[in-house]
Amino acid sequence: MILNMNIEVDCIDPQRIDQFLVTRLPELSRSRIQALIKSGDILLNEGRAKAKQQVSSGDRILVSIPEEKSFEAQPEDIPIEVLYEDDDIIVVNKAHGMVVHPAAGNTGGTLVNALLHHCKGGLAATEETQRPGIVHRLDKDTSGCIIVAKNNEALQSLVKQFHDRTTEKRYLTVVQSTPGKDKDSIFTHIGRHPVNRLKMAVVNPGSGKSAITDYQVLYQADDDTCLILCDLHTGRTHQIRVHMVHIGTPILGDPIYAKPNRQSVQPGRLMLHAWQLVIDHPRSGERMPFQASIPSEYNPWTNHTNL
Repeated sequence: MILNMNIEVDCIDPQRIDQFLVTRLPELSRSRIQALIKSGDILLNEGRAKAKQQVSSGDRILVSIPEEKSFEAQPEDIPIEVLYEDDDIIVVNKAHGMVVHPAAGNTGGTLVNALLHHCKGGLAATEETQRPGIVHRLDKDTSGCIIVAKNNEALQSLVKQFHDRTTEKRYLTVVQSTPGKDKDSIFTHIGRHPVNRLKMAVVNPGSGKSAITDYQVLYQADDDTCLILCDLHTGRTHQIRVHMVHIGTPILGDPIYAKPNRQSVQPGRLMLHAWQLVIDHPRSGERMPFQASIPSEYNPWTNHTNL
């Protein structure tokens, strides 16, 4: 087993265990959760859980996720918004809710499946056959710019650029409260959460990896929600989501690091968008900026700015 998680139920009203876990483990599909229940990998109060079993506040759930098995991703005719494409790279405005690459229990409907169809299989080979061309990733619920390599030379160049931090990555997010400063740089270490292994957390120096996020408040609404521009200097898992919680301003609609049903504004999605990406073209060396259109859910905040 690669992941074992103890989860304490905190819902106000009783609900089915699979429905509850979908909200607590958004990286897993409901069908994947139901499969784990069927295989006995989910326990409720130390007993084997049943698919339609209800949970309520105080119950404890143990989730064990078996190690992923390697498989080869298959092409699927799925619509995608292409921002740029040539013989070396393709840049896509990934939709909110789309997983980047297949994994166990979620083998289809991903960006990789769509790209294999769009590019007629022409993506760079990687060690993991389910991740051809993948250089960096966006969370399932994060929308925006993502670049994928179409050949191995491009892959190597882009991997080096992300490793050397020569890329520029700007995100737009909306948080539920006003930060203490209008503009600041957050420098922490981020590692796995000590209890919930699907979460990341700020950890003591000497553990985890360094994470740097610059942020600037672009607009503050009357209800104290804020539109924030974040510049990432590192690319840690869930970096912006963890850093926004760290400064006391959880992102609206974040099912992992906040409680969306208790937030004053409920936009119906994670309000995190990879707005701009700048890279050096792997072949020509030209500095190339890309920008993904801002989703309509951001309108109540962006309508008050020049974005």
